[in-house]
Amino acid sequence: MSTTQDAIAAAEAHSAHNYHPLPVVVATAEGAWMTDVEGRRYLDMLAGYSALNFGHGNRRLIDAAKAQLERVTLTSRAFHHDRFADFCAQLAEFCGMEMVLPMNTGAEAVETAVKTARKWGYRVKGVPDGTAKIVVAADNFHGRTTTIVSFSTDPEARDGYGPYTPGFEIVPYGDLAALDAAVTDDTVAVLLEPIQGEAGVLVPPPGYLEGVRRLTRERDVLFIADEIQSGLGRTGKTFACEHEGVVPDMYVLGKALGGGVVPVSAVVSSAAVLGVHRPGEHGSTFGGNPLACAVALEVLAMLRTGEYQERAAELGDHLHRELGLLVGGAVREVRGRGLWAGVDVDPSKGSGRQVSERLMERGVLVKDTHGSTIRLAPPLMISKEDLDWGLERLREVLAD
Repeated sequence: MSTTQDAIAAAEAHSAHNYHPLPVVVATAEGAWMTDVEGRRYLDMLAGYSALNFGHGNRRLIDAAKAQLERVTLTSRAFHHDRFADFCAQLAEFCGMEMVLPMNTGAEAVETAVKTARKWGYRVKGVPDGTAKIVVAADNFHGRTTTIVSFSTDPEARDGYGPYTPGFEIVPYGDLAALDAAVTDDTVAVLLEPIQGEAGVLVPPPGYLEGVRRLTRERDVLFIADEIQSGLGRTGKTFACEHEGVVPDMYVLGKALGGGVVPVSAVVSSAAVLGVHRPGEHGSTFGGNPLACAVALEVLAMLRTGEYQERAAELGDHLHRELGLLVGGAVREVRGRGLWAGVDVDPSKGSGRQVSERLMERGVLVKDTHGSTIRLAPPLMISKEDLDWGLERLREVLAD
């Protein structure tokens, strides 16, 4: 057996089979490129689902992490540390908010947002205890914890994990009338992805987010924007909500906030909302740890220049122009914003998994989702030449 086969066989023997990765074993990576255990190079067109917006091994982020590693990496929240205040203050200011509740993973941040909204509903809005409702969208993907899969409509993520957590109302994504009808006096929040990633990079109809913002204000309901994948530059703006000039009550952030170096997530909101928490009610041993704060502070410094947002917008326009030329042939539809695209391949060309495997054989790594859809989300620092090289490999695969 080859080195790749050996490594995959060992992983299959000793790890739970909750993922089905492409048969590539990465050993090193730099920028937009990864190299496997046998020396083959691959263009990364997924970027860790946006966790690697700044590329692999970004020097600024690695240096920030190394410097902090020499000082202190963890104190737990039992004690203060000297990076925490700066992280919270700078992230709050960056988001135009007042307070931050840091966690580690995206799912933890979504769970935190759900708990915060319920606590706010009981302590501030006056909803009777135990009756709070949160409206969510069909085809959502907010994580895989027990509570989150309770309001998933994806059988693969949900089935077999009941009993499910109550308190959620599911409506069609992009349907403002259905959302309006679902909101009651007991509704405390509307939780949405401004662009649904796992569903195939679904962009809502124009005016939808603006309508959600108007409706939630009128009905005294929190608007929670899950920008874990869509935020921090991916769509050509800092936040995807900005495409409609919308500011939610709460941002849920993750992935790129840790620069692909460490897991960092956070809920960012006003003092009126996050101020409902009291000591001992919610927390995380690693949430807001010194290493995470050091890396995230460097991420914020990089994003403040606007360079990455501008690059995602410009290269994103080019990406969507090139992909648009394939529609009507081997491609049925292309969706997305910035350097983020969902490509519905004609099923006659194979499933999304099969297309992804053929691209891998040509040196490009992407990820499939439902049916014959593939997702493209290269690092924001990718060169136009590399992006074009990857797109040419896609054209070759679709021409076969």
